[in-house]
Amino acid sequence: MNTLLIFGAGSGVGAELVALTAQERPVVALIRNAEQAQTLRALGVTVIEGDALDPADVLQACGMAGSEAQIVSTLGGKLSDYTANRLIIDTAEQTGIRQMLLVTSIGCGDSWPTLSARAKQAFGQAVREKSLAESWLQTSTLDWCILRPGGLMNGDATGKAHLIQTEAHGRVRRSDVALHIQQLLASGEDWGEIFALCDSTLEGERF
Repeated sequence: MNTLLIFGAGSGVGAELVALTAQERPVVALIRNAEQAQTLRALGVTVIEGDALDPADVLQACGMAGSEAQIVSTLGGKLSDYTANRLIIDTAEQTGIRQMLLVTSIGCGDSWPTLSARAKQAFGQAVREKSLAESWLQTSTLDWCILRPGGLMNGDATGKAHLIQTEAHGRVRRSDVALHIQQLLASGEDWGEIFALCDSTLEGERF
């Protein structure tokens, strides 16, 4: 089976995705944190210790995964939202990798007008940076899919999260996001699509 190259595998949705897939297919991860790298190696992941903002490190990761790999980026925060994701996209094109799934958030891109004023004030800058990454991916030569989860929560997957292509508000567990990433990659039928992902059974603030 082709390799899964994960950026953001050390925590959050990325770590949940590793837990789902590491025993089923080869997984390569670029990790900056040495402790997280050790944990991933114990799960059978091929780990490159480096930084997603370093062109040489990203090039090494893409080269290790190979041109038939599928990339998933769950990166977020500071320069990662746009700058790192742009570097990943550019390097994927350079190395011949064809497929990438990008995890952003509800409120990105054309869903910005649906985001509440409070949410825009709280994390609007991050949403705008993620939106730039979405645009860069959409205008690349890659086969792409974009997943916009609602407010992220920890806990076991409920199995009740749904992909949405209309206005979306709500929360979702990171484990359910990972499950849907796995399903989207396996189906191969949703390239060129953008989905929100929320679980209506979870209570929480409207974003």
